[in-house]
Amino acid sequence: MNVLIVEDEDVVARRLARLARAILGERLASLETTTTIEDALECLRARSLDLVFLDLDLNGDDGFRVLGEAVAGSFQTIIVSAHADQALRAFEYGVTDFVAKPYTEERLRQALARVDQREPELRDRLRVLAVRRRGEVRLLPLDAIVRIAAADDYSEVHCEDGTTWLHDKTLAALEHLLPARFERVHRSHIVDVRRIASWQIAEGSRYHLVLDRGDQVPASRMWMQEFRRRVRG
Repeated sequence: MNVLIVEDEDVVARRLARLARAILGERLASLETTTTIEDALECLRARSLDLVFLDLDLNGDDGFRVLGEAVAGSFQTIIVSAHADQALRAFEYGVTDFVAKPYTEERLRQALARVDQREPELRDRLRVLAVRRRGEVRLLPLDAIVRIAAADDYSEVHCEDGTTWLHDKTLAALEHLLPARFERVHRSHIVDVRRIASWQIAEGSRYHLVLDRGDQVPASRMWMQEFRRRVRG
């Protein structure tokens, strides 16, 4: 696991690094620390990362400037901050956890355990999905997203206004990030099930969902059987 710590207090950064090494053990491949927003943004764009620890107050600068870039990436983000009043806002961006300072080693272990499995209540707090295009980070409201399609190691986010955005996270990663109403209906497609208008059965017993915007999306037979059972009540 490649880890970046974004923290401007040296003592705090060194303790966090020590605990991360102790908890992650052999899973930790590399660990780097940076202290400014500018350096953090450069690292986020240039490094291959799996996890970022981010403080929200960096030498007086607002860490949310970094957060938009962070959650648009393929890695996960844990906020470590004294500003507990910002926790709800951070979760709306899709962070993995918010660890309030001061914290214990056990609390940090709990946060790192969430890296492997995102809890449903955290997913339900997500309100926006951050995407990146030409160096710009855009926050897409979840209500504007119709469906998401796999695109090799990336994902294509299709919005109700007809725009398509490329997300750095894979479809599998987004499946564990998004609220429950976004379901993996096919190995290559996630759909907001509230937008399903009807479905069709094609040759060979293949299913296609028809969405309220007119999109047609393939659905696996297993998912379709479960969905029809739910619809029947």
